[in-house]
Amino acid sequence: MDKKIGFWEAYSIGVGGMIGGGIFAVLGLTILLAKGAAPIAFLFAGLIALLTSYSYAKLSVRYPSEGGTVEFLVQGLGNNLISAYLNTLLLASYIIMLALYAYAFGSYASALFFGHEITLYKKIFVAAVIAFFTFLNFLGAYISGKSEDIMVFAKVAILLFFAALGFLTGDFSKLSPEHYESVIKIMTGGLIIFLAYEGFELIANTAADIKDPEKNLPKAYYAAVLTTIFIYVLVAAVAVANLTYEQVQKYSDFALAVAAKPFLGEFGFILIGIAALLSTSSAINATLYGGARVSYLIAKTGGLPKNFTRRLWRQGSEGLLILAIFSILFALSFNLENISIAGSLGFLIIFASVNYVNFKLYKETRSNRWISFLAFVLCIVSIAVLIGYNYEHHPHNLLSSSIVLAATFVFEALYRTFTQIRLQTYIDPKLAVREHFLQNSLGYLLPVLKILKNRFKDISFYELPSTGGAKIRLLISNAKENEERKIKKEFFDHLNKELGHKSEKFVDITFAKKPSEDARRLM
Repeated sequence: MDKKIGFWEAYSIGVGGMIGGGIFAVLGLTILLAKGAAPIAFLFAGLIALLTSYSYAKLSVRYPSEGGTVEFLVQGLGNNLISAYLNTLLLASYIIMLALYAYAFGSYASALFFGHEITLYKKIFVAAVIAFFTFLNFLGAYISGKSEDIMVFAKVAILLFFAALGFLTGDFSKLSPEHYESVIKIMTGGLIIFLAYEGFELIANTAADIKDPEKNLPKAYYAAVLTTIFIYVLVAAVAVANLTYEQVQKYSDFALAVAAKPFLGEFGFILIGIAALLSTSSAINATLYGGARVSYLIAKTGGLPKNFTRRLWRQGSEGLLILAIFSILFALSFNLENISIAGSLGFLIIFASVNYVNFKLYKETRSNRWISFLAFVLCIVSIAVLIGYNYEHHPHNLLSSSIVLAATFVFEALYRTFTQIRLQTYIDPKLAVREHFLQNSLGYLLPVLKILKNRFKDISFYELPSTGGAKIRLLISNAKENEERKIKKEFFDHLNKELGHKSEKFVDITFAKKPSEDARRLM
């Protein structure tokens, strides 16, 4: 029997993916840009994430695939240079996220062990933490679902504890409008930390294994993003109220730990520091695993060289080692601003593309296309604001972004030109099987329905309109109550035999005395 995950597991994956190392690393950058409006900056970035989660929810229900974002881009944009480039950019963005988490780990570890940041030791910690978890992933050691649930609870509990106590000591007059920066600076402050919201997209990779996906997937997406917005805005408000701007300037890489000192003293600094180390460690481990999986899928379906799928030792692939090496190099080569902007730009481009895909496929996904269009426009405007502001004021901060965007495009263009290898139509083979069934469903269903009609004389079969899921909704009327279970069992037994594999994921069966008005009679 297939193991299924429910709402809470999917919700934990989303919250855990977002509340990783991001809030610990980039809070100081947002406060420096937005000043008293830092909570509004987090709210603005969260609004883009929430609107984008609508596209993800609709696409996940329609195209349940372990390929997640990769699958959506291929289904919406087709097999071309653009979709291949975006998938390579997604992989590069995972590398940037690893670099950010490692950078945050190095900053907090250096501050905890030595009382302040020492550049050399920070770099040693950065390289060591990635190397350590790469080794664990080679052994096949990956945090189980249960321990990840515990880790998510611990991270959220510590941040809420920080916020609750911080309200007792903070000067909340710093949050008044006279302490706000310009609208552009507030927007930029939110966008520079946008990558702290990207983790909800990890829910998409589990869509094929979620119970009642049409109900649980949207709930998991929206609840995870709303929870994270609430926590981020709360933490940002308390941090602004308990820090001076001089402190933020001096300790921007580990500002959250310093913000805990006014009400918890040295214990608060240590508590937040330990929470940051645990969070970034968990995020590095999960991102290495997920990034290696994404690189494996893209390579397996033609988007990257086959070397990414080759086993090197134990459970580790060459792709895992390449991810780790590039992450270390990126983290050691650029400062926090460069890493944050590169990561935020990468995910804004990816999310703009996913919103466009759902806008394009709105009939398939049964979506309100204008929600996705609004999210698409917000992503495009945000990209322009983030690039424009930094180009005008801090052009050097765009160095890493320029390298990533150019290098991934050149690589993909050359790879496609010289190899003639193209992405496959479906990233996940299971989705290919499902889509084949949906496109040829009547050819499979009618013979089975004839058998059941002969067996149970009075029953009739109707097809109900799709609600956006990748399933056929079948209504059976006039069945005797004591025969419903038998009819359902025989239906799937015959259909499984017809298909040669399990079909329970492809068809939903309901029973009714009379069909609804929107039902289409099949037999």
